[in-house]
Amino acid sequence: MNLRHAILSAALLLALPTFAHAERGFDVRDLAKMDRYSSPTLSPNARKLVFAKRVVDFDANKASTSLWIEDLFARDAAPPVRLTPEGWNVNSPAFSPDGTTVYFLSAKNGSSQLYAQLVAGGTPKQLTAFALDVDGYKLSPDGKQVALVFSTFPQCASDLECAKKQLDADGKKKTSGVVFDRMFIRHWDTWADGRLNRVFVADLGGAAPAKTAVLIGGDVEGDIPSKPFGDLSDLAWAPDGKTLVFSARRSDREEPWSTNFDLYQVNADGTGAATNLTSGNPAWDAGPVFGKDGRTLYYRAMKRPGFEADRFALKSMDLASGNTREIAPQWDRSADGITVSADGRTIYTTAQDTGEHPLFAVDVESGGVTKLVGDGSVSAFELADTGPTGPTLVFARNSMKSGDQLFTGGIAGTPVRAITPSAGEMLADVAWGEYEQFDFKGWSGDTVHGYVVKPWNYVAGQKYPVAFLIHGGPQGSFGDGWSYRWNPQTYAGQGYAVVMIDFHGSTGYGQAFTDAISQHWGDRPLEDLQKGWKAALAKYDFLDAEKACALGASYGGFMVNWIAGNWNEPWKCLVNHDGVFDQRAMGYATEELWFTEWEQGGTPYDVPRNYEKFNPVNHVDEWRVPMLVVHGQLDYRIPVEQGIATFTALQRRGIESKFLYFPDENHWVLKPQNSVLWHDTVNGWLKQHIGP
Repeated sequence: MNLRHAILSAALLLALPTFAHAERGFDVRDLAKMDRYSSPTLSPNARKLVFAKRVVDFDANKASTSLWIEDLFARDAAPPVRLTPEGWNVNSPAFSPDGTTVYFLSAKNGSSQLYAQLVAGGTPKQLTAFALDVDGYKLSPDGKQVALVFSTFPQCASDLECAKKQLDADGKKKTSGVVFDRMFIRHWDTWADGRLNRVFVADLGGAAPAKTAVLIGGDVEGDIPSKPFGDLSDLAWAPDGKTLVFSARRSDREEPWSTNFDLYQVNADGTGAATNLTSGNPAWDAGPVFGKDGRTLYYRAMKRPGFEADRFALKSMDLASGNTREIAPQWDRSADGITVSADGRTIYTTAQDTGEHPLFAVDVESGGVTKLVGDGSVSAFELADTGPTGPTLVFARNSMKSGDQLFTGGIAGTPVRAITPSAGEMLADVAWGEYEQFDFKGWSGDTVHGYVVKPWNYVAGQKYPVAFLIHGGPQGSFGDGWSYRWNPQTYAGQGYAVVMIDFHGSTGYGQAFTDAISQHWGDRPLEDLQKGWKAALAKYDFLDAEKACALGASYGGFMVNWIAGNWNEPWKCLVNHDGVFDQRAMGYATEELWFTEWEQGGTPYDVPRNYEKFNPVNHVDEWRVPMLVVHGQLDYRIPVEQGIATFTALQRRGIESKFLYFPDENHWVLKPQNSVLWHDTVNGWLKQHIGP
């Protein structure tokens, strides 16, 4: 049996009970309350698997996470058991080099600190007791030291107590005004307070929790990891534990319009200056990983400064000479990360690929690429080369029918085995909307892909109202994956069919396809959406063209505003979440200026015509379709005034409209009960205008 058949057979077996007891469609309350599994972590000998399980207390509007462990050698005879004690909320598991101990972060005692617990069980031991929260960590190869991330003030250098005192003093001020002399003044959902993410190194193994640590890379004034979504995949220990390499962008006046991250090598003892290893590349360098011998550094690199959606190529660097080479130059995909096999011959990485997100093996010498695990989206994986029967792979995979489910197998001919339940097993009474991918000829005659999802209660020969979902990014994808915000099953579960088009600009179809949207927000993707809608109607006779609404967020929200004035004929209603209304205002008010300046080809004052070319504000006189507008106060990517202006235009024009406002949400709606309110409001809007 080949790998694909093994995966499909396992999925089929797991799905059988779902069909037997299905009575209803998927609901947002299911989405909000479901357990979530993540962070698969293998012991060095590949015998033990630790993973995180997140459960929601919906009434309390909060979640907590515990760690679970399974003996993989025992297989199904010994199911996973809880490792961390009841009442502990933990994250970020890692094994000690000898496999006897699991490390994690927890705020059990009031502040986020590093803990250790024996695999055999027992009470967690606190390993650090710093004045500030530990925001992240990475163990040294021998486990004797640990790199720690703190959010601290640069002027405090290595003195974490200094940072704590300043925070306490700021909290006691009787004034609220803040003076800024450069950007970022705010980023994503947080106003700047002068702190940076900085890395320190501390010794482990003392009798008492560590309270002192050495600042490393102190001469690189930047966030390590980057804000708001960076992580410690951008930090690597050398095999000998004497140096580290990290990726950072300097925090100066140019930061809001720069994507120039460089790799810096620093001494673990904090001495000496940081060495910039990639100063010759003015674009983004990320994800350093040392080869086993310490002489080779693998990393990912972009080529074009200022473009956050450029292709991440796989690179290797000889540290002695500084010479670099691209490993798979013919592979037109953007690598997500790097895991190097023990023999150094293979790099394992995930990448978006034609509506999926598979795991690939890349031959370091030849650049040949092999897909290992597909059929959905692989969100995380770990590989141990020291298993008793060869390499052991564990991975998390999701699809349009399930959130992340953990599996082992899928490498060296090993069968795939599920460790955690699928959504179908957790919700045995739910029937899922069946889905399939289709393609058509879009802009410039290129092949464009999309997905169609049937309603949960589909009956052949009947027609169903349609939710036409438009993804954000714009360099993104609505592919075969699971989402806790824009999940097509929540619409299928209400009796709607769903259509999603990966228009030009989407990721996973080659870099030229992704590039095609820049400076073309309103023409090429619109043509794809129009042709995709036509192709879907021709192919799927259950789609009711007379009962359809278009919905989108971020760039998708922009497109909703754009089609309101340029393609409003098919739609009975529109939903715009955090969408751009005025391109010129966006160019001056958003925080990450590199985004608007790349997408529009310059600044609003250098190329004002570019900002007006595809500007929804110029077409309000053509608006006529009822629209629901959603926006969060803490959205600094697309500020709330864009949503308010959209609603004002609708109201002033006398168009039926509603404005759903969240004072405590950012670009995303994350709180469980807010998510339910969002879905209920959106579904109510659809029901009002298209049924069923």
